Amino acid sequence: MTEEATRLTFSMVIPSRNEADWVERCIRSVLANEYPADKMEIIVADGMSQDGTRQIIERLAKEDPRIRLFDNPLRIMPCGANIGIRHSTGDVVTVLSGHTLVSPNYMAECNRILVEHPDVWRAGGVMETVAASYIGKVVAAAQSSPAGVGAGNWRLGVQEGYVPLVPFGATRRWVFDKIGLYDEELVRNQDDELTQRLVEAGGKQYMTQSVRVQYYSRTSLWKLARQYYQYGFWRIRTIQKRKRPAHLRQVVPIIFVLGWIVLGIAGFVWWPMWLALAAYAAVYALGLVANIFWAAHRHGWGVALLTPVACATIHFSYGVGALKGFWSWVILKGRFVPKPEAHRMSR
Repeated sequence: MTEEATRLTFSMVIPSRNEADWVERCIRSVLANEYPADKMEIIVADGMSQDGTRQIIERLAKEDPRIRLFDNPLRIMPCGANIGIRHSTGDVVTVLSGHTLVSPNYMAECNRILVEHPDVWRAGGVMETVAASYIGKVVAAAQSSPAGVGAGNWRLGVQEGYVPLVPFGATRRWVFDKIGLYDEELVRNQDDELTQRLVEAGGKQYMTQSVRVQYYSRTSLWKLARQYYQYGFWRIRTIQKRKRPAHLRQVVPIIFVLGWIVLGIAGFVWWPMWLALAAYAAVYALGLVANIFWAAHRHGWGVALLTPVACATIHFSYGVGALKGFWSWVILKGRFVPKPEAHRMSR
């Protein structure tokens, strides 16, 4: 079989909304791939942006006919992803964020993996969380550290070969026909839910260290808190819908926040609980301080010294969001949760 015959065609899908500062860089990183021009297409599903994003995409589409723009009137990510997938023509589909940059060898390496490993349904590389501002760098360091996201998280990029999850992976087109598209109810965690269905259907995923996907982190602690609050909130709905036990690392933040609440309330009833709360806080603080040295080795002391703040923001926001999700989805049966389109696509 010739090399040309083994080259799969790639459809790169980008759901976007108000990404004027980022979307052109994302698209140009795809266009810069060392892959035959006639073997790729870029489909942008825009959530009715109002900041000039659409004009940027339209300009780029005039320069390169491989770029196509579609409307996403519901404005949330899974709807945009599904619009892009439905209009895709490639053998392989990758759903990106407007805040991502793919390495020049992304398509070539993913193609190699998929050709060499016919049993692999999705291939990809390591995700690097990067930033353009000081606070963004602190956030990126926290999101790339064991204390921030857990030692087994894919953000750390420590594995080569078959893995349980590939961020921004190249998925064979027929996989969506087999397992379905993104769940349009889920404002967050839609990638995880789709991955669960892929794994349950017997699909395998492969990560290679030779490929890099850069993802630009949140630029403020408030945006970080909002992001992880939503992750926690929608995690409960994802677990509920899939009817499968949660992984330990998914429930640790809930237990963590509950520990603070229970010990704090118990202290008013029995004073030794205040001592238990102090010990609880001391152990947690010690873990955050230890993580500073890990972060300093990789990001420098100027960034590392603030990582405890970012890590705590991640933990408390996720835990509180999950508790709210449990109350909203399990206790109240979702009766008062706004419809997905009310959340919009936002950073």
